[in-house]
Amino acid sequence: MRSGTYFAHMNVEFILYVEDQGLSSEFYGALLGRTPTLDVPGMTEFDLGGCKLGLMPNAGIARIISPTMPHPSTGKGVPRCELYLVVDDLDASVARAQQAGAAIVDGAKDRDWGHRVIYFADPDAHIIAIAQLMH
Repeated sequence: MRSGTYFAHMNVEFILYVEDQGLSSEFYGALLGRTPTLDVPGMTEFDLGGCKLGLMPNAGIARIISPTMPHPSTGKGVPRCELYLVVDDLDASVARAQQAGAAIVDGAKDRDWGHRVIYFADPDAHIIAIAQLMH
């Protein structure tokens, strides 16, 4: 294997497949305290500073990946990913998540990797971890 840089510059975007783009856009806008940088039928994007979070309807991605891969809605309600957000103010971020309607999965606890973390679920059962560095 050759060593070296294969990608001189790389932008990173994580895309969650969602059942209801409008509902998810409102949820993540409230959770993140941001407005989308792109919001068109088929894709919503939030700039997270260094990467983007995209929201794509299940039906949209199914047109691309089916029939080779199963339709994303066949796993509805089953956690399929985790969005891990490290924040400066855990209490304020937790309050924002609760106001957005996030469901608590596991309460705030000090974790052995050095973060205090609380786990939530979004409307599509994606897991959202909100973490703060322990002092």
